[in-house]
Formats: sequence, C-alpha cells, structure tokens
Amino acid sequence: MYRTTMRRLRDGGKYLSNAIRKRENRSYSNLPCDTVYGGPKPQDPVKRVTLRHLASKYTKKKPITMLTAYDYPSAVHVDQAGIDICLVGDSVGMVVHGHDTTLPVTMDDMLLHCRAVARGARRSLLVGDLPFGSYEQSPSQAVANATRLLKEGGMDAVKLEGGYGSRVTAAKAIVEAGIAVMGHVGLTPQAISALGGFRPQGQTSSGAKMVLEHALALQESGCFAIVLECLPSPVSAAITSALKIPTIGIGAGSKCSGQVLVYHDILGMMQHPHYVKSHQSFANSMPKLEILSMKHWFPIERKLRMAHFLRAPTHHIRWMQLSLIPLLVNLKAVVYLLLQRLLQLLPKEVQKTMKQLYK
Repeated sequence: MYRTTMRRLRDGGKYLSNAIRKRENRSYSNLPCDTVYGGPKPQDPVKRVTLRHLASKYTKKKPITMLTAYDYPSAVHVDQAGIDICLVGDSVGMVVHGHDTTLPVTMDDMLLHCRAVARGARRSLLVGDLPFGSYEQSPSQAVANATRLLKEGGMDAVKLEGGYGSRVTAAKAIVEAGIAVMGHVGLTPQAISALGGFRPQGQTSSGAKMVLEHALALQESGCFAIVLECLPSPVSAAITSALKIPTIGIGAGSKCSGQVLVYHDILGMMQHPHYVKSHQSFANSMPKLEILSMKHWFPIERKLRMAHFLRAPTHHIRWMQLSLIPLLVNLKAVVYLLLQRLLQLLPKEVQKTMKQLYK
C-alpha cells in the first residue's frame, strides 16, 4: 500500500512538472488578463509619459487623458489603456474608504495607495494628491510631504488644491525644490467647509473672475497643468484660452485641454451628480452577466458529470455557480481554459478519451 501510494505521488509530480515545463513564453507584462503578481516588468523610458510629452500634446492641441487609480489592478488597467496621466487622488477617501469627504485622508493613506499604483502603472505620468493638512502650514511642510510622495510613494508629480495665499506659496516652494506640481481650482473638495458643500463654482461673474485669478496665480508659481472642476463650460473655455499651460477638466465642459475622470465613475460603479453619464453601467450589467453565465454553465456541467471528470454532489455544483457568477466575466472561456490546463496533467491515454467525449 505504501509503495503504491508513493508511486502515484511520484507519477503525479512527473506529470505536473512536465505541464509546468511546457508553459513557454510566459508573460511578465502588465496586460490585465495576463498579469502576474511577481516577476520582472520591463520599462521602456522612451514610452514613459513625461512633462515634455504633455507639453507637446498641448502645443499640437491633442487632448490629454487623465484617470484616477487607487490600487494595483486599476493602475494596470489605466496604464494599458494608454492614459497619459494616472492620478492617485485623495478622493480615495470617499470612493474606496467610504468617507463623506476627502478631509480624513492622511499622508500615510496616500503613500499606501501611491505605492500600489506605482507598481501597476509603468507608462503613465503618476501624480499624487497632497491631502488636506499636509501643505497649508508652511512651505517647508509642503516640500517635505511632496518629497515623501516622490521618494516613498513612487510618484512623478504632486497635485494641490487652491490658488490663493498659502496654497500658491506652497506650490512655488515645491516647484523650486525640483518637484512638478499640478494645480486645482474651481470646486476644491478639501475646502468643503468654506464652500458650504459640493457645489459648482464660477457661476457668477465675480466667481468666474476669482477662479481665473487663482488659475493665473498657480501658473505663475510654476504649475505644469491645472485641474478645473465643476465650472460652467464658457468659464472653463475662457480660463483655458487665458492660460499657457494645459487645463484638465472634470465636470467643466469639453473646452479644456484634457479630461479627468474617477476610475469607479467611468465603470459605472459609482455616479457623481455633476458629471455627464456617458458610459455603460457596470452595476446594471450584472443581471445580464448572471443570465449569460448560467446559460453557458449548464452545458459544461452536464459534460463534466457525464465524463466523470468532476464527481461532486449537485448542491456543490450549485454553490460553485453562485460563487463564480459575480466574479467571472466570461465563465465559459474560463472553464474551457481550466479544462485545458487540467488535461495537461493527465496521462496521454486519458487525454485522448476526454477529447473524444468532448467532441
């Protein structure tokens, strides 16, 4: 009995080794479907987005794309989509952690998410938000925390909100320290207490003039781009034409130099009240996905049970259905690939028998 068991274990290990050995051309790239959790990730410096790339697109009047990412998977998707700028925003506090505002977000929170995004995005320009309370007290505080985002968080640049007083002083100090800065005017979520809520800005002539002055002040401080949030389209167009640096709009019309959206918003996982909804809702697609997955699952289940390949009670099969449906986008393809991998572990005689049963 002992010898028989050891022989079976040895034979199983041999088949497993052969199957692993046959996996040629293993991909270590960050393709979303083929992404692995470890291994070398080649980086071509020529393809890396820099400030020069953005300046070139701005000069040629090509739209600049910007999307948020808060973790490794979303960073991989943003990077492979060819997005120019990947923003690790303090909006992570609301979208991911469930806070009502961005105020509770700390530097430690930002560094954690910045490091995760930096591992996933290898091409996009990485911009990290300076959270509330990390740059307002003094220029030295602003420079110190901006330096942390680059050294510890792996970012390429930082973003701060506001274009007045200490905000402009902080932006200028950070730029003089050799760190690229992106500005942010209009609706600035970190000033929610002073604004009285998440309200569109620049709706009056005086309000529009104030936003323009803030944008000009940030440009003079050395910012390479400015985010315009929740502004009327004519105001955004006027500010864009008045500046000599790119403007990135979010809920500010289509006349900006580029657009930025939140990763979860563009997938339809969340919905912002001030932005145009022009995408397929991920959440609303789940019932259709469930029906499609169930349609493909039952024929496969019958084949598996007829071939005696999966000897499991019926209630186990039902449990697998309920647990896999919300997670797999194409269950039929996944099961087919799984069967292919499993077949490679079986003896050749068994493989031939299984293939005949599946025909």
